[in-house]
Amino acid sequence: MNKSTYKSTNKSSYTPIEQTLEAEKNSGDYFKDLLRYRELFFFMAWRDILVRYKQAFFGIAWAIVRPLLNMALFTLIFGKIAHLSSGSTPYSLFVLAGMLPWQLVSSVAFDATHSLINNVNLVTKIYFPRIILPTSLILVNLVDFAINLALLAILMVYMGSYSFLALLSLPLVLALVLIFCVGVSLWLSAITVQYRDFRFIVQFLVQFGVFASPVGYGSYIITGVWKWVFFLNPMVGIIDSFRYAFFGIIHPDILASISISAILSILLFTTGLRYFRKMELIFADGI
Repeated sequence: MNKSTYKSTNKSSYTPIEQTLEAEKNSGDYFKDLLRYRELFFFMAWRDILVRYKQAFFGIAWAIVRPLLNMALFTLIFGKIAHLSSGSTPYSLFVLAGMLPWQLVSSVAFDATHSLINNVNLVTKIYFPRIILPTSLILVNLVDFAINLALLAILMVYMGSYSFLALLSLPLVLALVLIFCVGVSLWLSAITVQYRDFRFIVQFLVQFGVFASPVGYGSYIITGVWKWVFFLNPMVGIIDSFRYAFFGIIHPDILASISISAILSILLFTTGLRYFRKMELIFADGI
């Protein structure tokens, strides 16, 4: 049972008063709590943003340096050495458009595994909707993501490679990756409380996933029956949708890949929310 109990003293009678705050609420009350605690959500996000950049040697510039270094490395490996095609789009921009959503999702996944464990004092002592902890970290990573989007936009204009009409789909693309990020954060934050070694599994999946996802190459190079297995990775459709939104890049199976990613993202979000709410009742004891 996820309860927080504290005692206060009445000044007139000095009689201890015990109050118990419980997380066992129905969904309607719970979402009302989310609205009531919205200031805590933004405070937690702002605190983590300050911590992330305050003592960093490169500061906020690291958010720009990291994708540029990765872009250069992937361009060299897949573009110059492997000679993979990106059509009429410069290979560096092609890679960067795939790198941005992957970097966002991988950062969210890593942060989610530590979100509850690193705030054990809050979780065990006071009541608030615990969903605030993993989801506020998504907002932190969205700051880096926004900086990287601005960098991509500058490079697109500079190189003259973009599709104005396709850019109209960008809000839907951003909504898709956000739904996926929330689902990932809810699942990983909750399951790590019960299985602490899951943090190391996530690190392996992130290292492996960058090559299992079409970050440095186009999903259209996978053909035959294996492409449908490949499409079961939600990042495939998400990266395809990003490249379409910015450059209008399409391939014969792009609708299928994006549709599968959308369905899996919504499924991950809904099941993640249910699992998190179920596990939330034992967080204080299990953590």
